[in-house]
Amino acid sequence: MSTWAIVVAGGSGERFGQRKQYLPLAGERVLDWALRTAAECADAVVLVVPADMVGEPEPLATAVVPGGSSRSASVRAGLAAVPPDIDVVLVHDAARPVPVPGVWQRVLDAIDAGADAAVPAVPLADTLREVGGTTIDRSRFVAVQTPQAFRAAALREAHAGEPEGTDDASLVEAAGGRVVVVDGDPANVKITTPVDLSLAELLCR
Repeated sequence: MSTWAIVVAGGSGERFGQRKQYLPLAGERVLDWALRTAAECADAVVLVVPADMVGEPEPLATAVVPGGSSRSASVRAGLAAVPPDIDVVLVHDAARPVPVPGVWQRVLDAIDAGADAAVPAVPLADTLREVGGTTIDRSRFVAVQTPQAFRAAALREAHAGEPEGTDDASLVEAAGGRVVVVDGDPANVKITTPVDLSLAELLCR
C-alpha cells in the first residue's frame, strides 16, 4: 500500500516559550528526528510548519506547507498535499522526536489488517484524581501517542466539514470509523517542557 506521512510542526511554541520543534536535540533539530523516522516508514513526507518558515529548505521533506490556526487545521493543510491515490496516511507530531520504529510498524500493521485508524497508547503511571473529586481507576485509561495511521479515505472523510479534535483518531471515530489501539512506547515522549527536552536528548543519544 502506498503510504505518506504528515509531520505536524506548525506550533507557535506559546506554552513552551519558543518554537520547540526547531530547538537543538542531540546534534540536530527536534523536527529532524521526527522527519527522519517518518521518511523511513513512508514513501513521502509532508512537513507542516509555521507560515513564516515555509521558504526554509527541508531536505528530509517531500513537501512543506503552512499550518493552520489549530492542530486539526494544520493536519488538513498537510492532507491537502497528499495525492488522492494514496492508500495510507501517517500523522505524527514533531514534538515526539525519539525514534520508535516498532510503534510506526504496529500502527501500519493494524491498517493493513483492516482498521480505519490505529493509535499507539501506553498505560498511565500516575494516580488520577478529579479536581475537587475522587480518585479514578487508572486501569480504564491509556495515554495516546503519535504516530497514528489511517486509511486515507477515512481520514479525509473525518476532516470533511473542518471539525476540531485533540487528535485525528477521535475525528475518525466520531465519523463512524473503526479505531484500533496498539502498544505504544514509554520512550516516545512528547516535548512539552524543558525537562522533556532533556529526557529526549538522553534517549536520542
